[in-house]
Amino acid sequence: MKNANKIIIPIAIIATVIVLIYGQSILIPFILAIILWFLIRAVRNLYRKVPLFRDRLPLWLQNTVAAIMMFVLAGICIQLLTINIQVLSKSLPVYESNVRHIAENINAAFNIDIVSVLSDFSGEMDFTKLLSGLFSSLTNIFGNTFTILLYTLFLLLEESVFGRKLKAMYSDPSRYETINNLIQKVDKSVSSYITLKTIVSFSTGLFSYLALLFIGIDSPFFWAFFIFLLNYIPTIGSLIATGFPTVFALLQFGEFAPAIYVLLIVGAIQVVVGNIIEPKVMGNTLNVSSLVVLLALSFWGAIWGITGMILSVPVTVIIVIVCSEFPATRFIAVLLSEKGDLKGR
Repeated sequence: MKNANKIIIPIAIIATVIVLIYGQSILIPFILAIILWFLIRAVRNLYRKVPLFRDRLPLWLQNTVAAIMMFVLAGICIQLLTINIQVLSKSLPVYESNVRHIAENINAAFNIDIVSVLSDFSGEMDFTKLLSGLFSSLTNIFGNTFTILLYTLFLLLEESVFGRKLKAMYSDPSRYETINNLIQKVDKSVSSYITLKTIVSFSTGLFSYLALLFIGIDSPFFWAFFIFLLNYIPTIGSLIATGFPTVFALLQFGEFAPAIYVLLIVGAIQVVVGNIIEPKVMGNTLNVSSLVVLLALSFWGAIWGITGMILSVPVTVIIVIVCSEFPATRFIAVLLSEKGDLKGR
């Protein structure tokens, strides 16, 4: 039996990786749909606190109103991002011409002939290529919008009948009560993480948008949305989210002052939100080892690209939450947790 397990486990791991790689066109929209579903339920639960909505509107109508609100918001964001991306794409040649101007300024200031060195460096670190890759990832997400909305719709429909299916699966009342409580606990933990993390990320993106708009950075909504997405990745995400608009400000203006302003202001926003506000709001919700975060970032990034990097920590946190609720998989949650303490769950 032990020998069989030694064979089955590696095969299962390899099979899972293969499914993740070749099934990403199905899995990524489905994961995004699950996140959207949790956010719709969060909005629904928010206005259900008002007696007028809770008592007079049936569940299906509550879901419909919440879904329409989220879909309209998503549509507005996609429209604004599309406009911002088009503006950035048209202006890329201008930004590239500023690279030599920056090099000449450094050469004049330090009396060092680094023009050729910076030219080689800019050839290796092609900012246009990096932006194009970022545009491509966002475009792929936009291209899956219909699929994501379709998955979300069916998740909402399935939610209305899931209780009846669960009762049919477990005819024993005590067994049903145990399973139902377990599902409710997992649902509450995952929903709390996704909702709170989204609120914190949105706050970071909003403050960054105001700062970038004040400084005069082109397409501030695009960079704010970029910061919003990367804020789902602890530590590394905030560094990348601060670095990209800083480098972009340098290329846009061809001067160091605006880039320094972006670095200081956006960096300060990340520090305040990440180290002061987020710990108070999130509490023990994000209980994942820093090493696990780094490995998850590398793993999901390798198989799903930039989209995988953005989804890596939410997926890992959900795995920890779910595994912590089942005795058979609790050891996985302990292994992935920050300090091996799951009491907060």
